[in-house]
Amino acid sequence: MVSTLHSCARRWAPLALAVFALSGCLHDDDDDDVSGGGGTGTAVSATQACATLTGKTIAGAVVATAATVAASGAEPVYCKVNATIAPQLNLEMRLPDQWNGKLYYGGGGGYNGSIPGLTGQNLAALQKGYATVNSDSGHQGSGLSASFALNDTHAANLFGSLSVPTVLSSAREMIQAAYGKAPDRSYFEGCSNGGREALMAAQRNPNLFDGIIARAPAYNWVGFMGQFNRTAKALAAPGGQFTQAKLALLSKGVRDACDAADGISDGVVGNPQACTFDPASLRCAGGTDTGDTCLSDAQLAVVNSWTSTASWAGGAYTNAGWALTGNEEDAGAWPAWVTGSGTVQNALQFLFQDTTVKYYLARDANANSLAYTWDSNLNAIYALAALNDATNTDLRPFKNSNAKLILWHGGNDAALSYKATTAYYQGVVTTAGGQSNADEFVRYYIAPGVNHCAGGPGADQVDLLEALDQWVSNGTAPGTLTATKASSGTTQFTRPLCPFPQYARYTGPANDAAAAAQASSYTCTSP
Repeated sequence: MVSTLHSCARRWAPLALAVFALSGCLHDDDDDDVSGGGGTGTAVSATQACATLTGKTIAGAVVATAATVAASGAEPVYCKVNATIAPQLNLEMRLPDQWNGKLYYGGGGGYNGSIPGLTGQNLAALQKGYATVNSDSGHQGSGLSASFALNDTHAANLFGSLSVPTVLSSAREMIQAAYGKAPDRSYFEGCSNGGREALMAAQRNPNLFDGIIARAPAYNWVGFMGQFNRTAKALAAPGGQFTQAKLALLSKGVRDACDAADGISDGVVGNPQACTFDPASLRCAGGTDTGDTCLSDAQLAVVNSWTSTASWAGGAYTNAGWALTGNEEDAGAWPAWVTGSGTVQNALQFLFQDTTVKYYLARDANANSLAYTWDSNLNAIYALAALNDATNTDLRPFKNSNAKLILWHGGNDAALSYKATTAYYQGVVTTAGGQSNADEFVRYYIAPGVNHCAGGPGADQVDLLEALDQWVSNGTAPGTLTATKASSGTTQFTRPLCPFPQYARYTGPANDAAAAAQASSYTCTSP
C-alpha cells in the first residue's frame, strides 16, 4: 500500500526492510531482434536511447530529462527518463544498455504521490535487462496522505485505476522510439497498493500485460481500511494498548502452541492451518490488567478485532481478519502497523484509515476518525469502493488473453491480511470453473514469517519475475520455488516456497542446524 502500504514505512526505523480508459494495449508477440534508430540492426545503447528521447513528446508524455546514468554498485548503466503526462502524472523510465526486449512496470505504495526508487524488484528487473517504468499515479505528496482525493477527481481516478494503463501506453511508445521496436513482453509487479494496482489491471484491463505479480495486494480498500479503523478504536479504548512485553507474551503463546506443527521449532509457524491457539488462555484473572504476564479483557478485545471477520453495510463489505502468527512482536509487525509502539496515533494502520476517513468518507480534514462510524455514509463507502476496490474475482477475460498471474503474501504481514488474499484466490478458482482451470493461469504462495512485502524472521526473497517470465515465455508453470533469507548479502537460510495450500514441512535430520537451514530438508506437504 508507500514503495507500498510499504515504502511509506521507510519513515519508521522498524520498517526499514518493509520499506510501503485509456489504452487497452494488446500483448505484443513481436520476436524481431532488438534494433535501434529506425531499424539499423544494431543494438541501442543507453546513451543512444537518451539522445532519441530528449526533448520529445511521445504518446502524450512530455520528456523533461533523459540522461545516461553510469554504473554504480549494483546499478548497471541505464538511460533515466523523466516525463509528465498532463496535467501532473509523472513517470520515470530506466532504459538499460543491453535491453532484453521486455518491459517491467513496478507498482507504487500507500497513497503513492512519488516515484518509487531504483531498489528491490525495480533494481532486480533492470539488472536482468528489462526496461522499467514507475509513476507517482498522478499526484504529488506523502504516501500517508489521501488529501489529493478531496477536490481533485481526476487525481482520485488516476490513483484508483487509470494511471497504470495511461503510463503503460506512453511507455510502450517511448520504448518503440528509443529501441526501434515495441516490447515483446510486458509485466507488472507490485506489493501492497502496488498489488492492488496489479489486480486492478488484471480485472479492468485484462489485455494490458502478459503477466502480473501481485504481492500482498491491498485489493479490498474498503474492507482493509474499515478494519484498520475498528482495531484502532479498540486500541484507543481504556486499557486496550499493548506493551512490548505483552506482545512478546502473545507471540510466545502462539509459537508454543503452533510452531512445531511444521516439523520443526524454528520460531516461525509454518503450518498455520494447524494452529488452534486460543488467546483467551492468556486472560488475566477477572479480566483486569495485572501486568505483563497476562492480557486484560480490553487487550483481548483488540486481538478479537484483529482476528475476526469485519462487516459493514449489512454484509455488503467484509474483511477476513488476520491470523495470529507467533511473530506479532517483530518490530516490523504490530509495533509499526498496529500499536504504534504504544501510541496508536503513530501506527501505520491508524494513519491510513485516518486519512481515508478525512478525505474520502467524511470529506473533512478535521474529522476525528476514532469517532467516525465507518459505514455511516453509505454513498461515500460506495464511491470509495468504486474508485479503489479491486475485488472482482472473475479473471476469465485475463485468462482468455493468455496472461498469467502470481499471488504472493507474507505470513507475518501485519499491514494486510494474507487471509484476505487467500479468500480472493479461492474466489478466482471458483469463478474460473474449478482448480484445473485456475491452474492454467494463476499461482498463489504464502511466505511464512515474512512481514509486509519483506522483512520478518521468514525467507522473504524470491525471484517471482523469473518464474513469471518462464511461465509466459516458455509455458513452464511455476511449482515449488526457493525463498532466501539474507543479511548483508549473506544467505542465512533457504526454504521452499510452496504453492497454496501446501506448506513446507521439515523432513531432515533431527537436531541438525545445518540441515534446517537448507530448503532441501523440507517437503511441500498438504495440510
